Amino acid sequence: MKVLKFGGTSVGSAQRMKEVAKLITDGEQKIVVLSAMSGTTNTLVEISDYLYKKNPEGANEIINKLEAKYKQHVDELYSTDEYKQKTQEFIKAQFDYIRSYTKDIFTLFEEKVILAQGELISTNMVTNYLQEQGVNAVLLPALEYMRTDKNSEPDPIYIKEKLAAQLEMHPGAEIYITQGFICRNAYGEIDNLQRGGSDYTASLIGAAVNASEIQIWTDIDGMHDNDPRIVDKTTPVRQLHFEEAAELAYFGAKILHPTCVQPAKYANIPVRLLNTMEPTAPGTLISNDTEKGKIKAVAAKDNITAIKIKSGRMLLAYGFLRKVFEIFESYQTSIDMICTSEVGVSVSIDNTKHLNEILDDLKKYGTVTVDHDMCIICVVGDLEWENVGFEAKALDAMRDIPVRMISFGGSNYNISFLIRKEDKNKALQSLSDHLFNNK
Repeated sequence: MKVLKFGGTSVGSAQRMKEVAKLITDGEQKIVVLSAMSGTTNTLVEISDYLYKKNPEGANEIINKLEAKYKQHVDELYSTDEYKQKTQEFIKAQFDYIRSYTKDIFTLFEEKVILAQGELISTNMVTNYLQEQGVNAVLLPALEYMRTDKNSEPDPIYIKEKLAAQLEMHPGAEIYITQGFICRNAYGEIDNLQRGGSDYTASLIGAAVNASEIQIWTDIDGMHDNDPRIVDKTTPVRQLHFEEAAELAYFGAKILHPTCVQPAKYANIPVRLLNTMEPTAPGTLISNDTEKGKIKAVAAKDNITAIKIKSGRMLLAYGFLRKVFEIFESYQTSIDMICTSEVGVSVSIDNTKHLNEILDDLKKYGTVTVDHDMCIICVVGDLEWENVGFEAKALDAMRDIPVRMISFGGSNYNISFLIRKEDKNKALQSLSDHLFNNK
């Protein structure tokens, strides 16, 4: 069985819902995870803000606008009065439920209940549409099986057991529709999967049912070996190792967040990224397989700050690096790159919220210099140290560009260069020419 996930824009209108229905009705049994219609969750957050501020009139105004929007979607989606009425009644009940919170005290618990309504409505609409079209579709309520433990982490044993029970209730269904993002916590309260949202749900379900493949459908134009807005002659990346995908995710590539595919990675279930705008395109397959000796992509991350600490006290000393790292830890600031020598250490960060305090503390241990407006360029692929030549090609591509730091060996899938922001476009094009275009 496959698990398919569609994001908010994929179900963002009646027409888009119809297109999703065509994609999923191919005769194969599958579980389909849906997000809320695009814009809905943001509107529900806005409603919650009014309620936190004890402004029920403002909240009701937004609620009424959103309900009117859904009524229009229902009119466009269904062709029979039976299903129009059935869905309108469900939607009215959900919005009346949201309105009930304008009369009482409002806390984080109530906010999470309100935020869950978007997924509950979108899945109901699509299930009803499929049934109207004669498809044997069943709605699996995520709140009946998706649960987190006391550490707010998914409870895989509970999920597997309860999901299996739900599926056994409807063994002959062709399509199982369920909600992404929402769950219950260890105390039975409505909550959500904070990291990765619906992608995380799909990955957890895939692991629970031992799916043959997890498909993540979005409306973005796939994963490319470079940013096509900056670099000429980019090509789609068709296969990635989970670790390669994790490296690229950090650099803002339009790809899955590494935490949300961990269940699939550990269960050895491939994840395929597909485009609802180009449903026949093969997409990008993420798995535990490595394409030996192949560079996959080059990515960049802006707004990086480099910090260098130089100290004679570091020479042959132990404990120096620990003291440096503890300073960053105390200000909850993560380090991206690090390079060391006998008399100094250079690090890069992308969060400068506590930069002045960090610099003050570092000055206790040595001379500190800072470089702002830097950029990390990352080359991702099979970069095992035995693969002779790839690092030389990358270095050759960077020969005319001042490099502040180089990181190689921390991962089998990554070489990173820290350069000035103004050199970014030139570096990306040069790396693309040397690594992909064979110039």
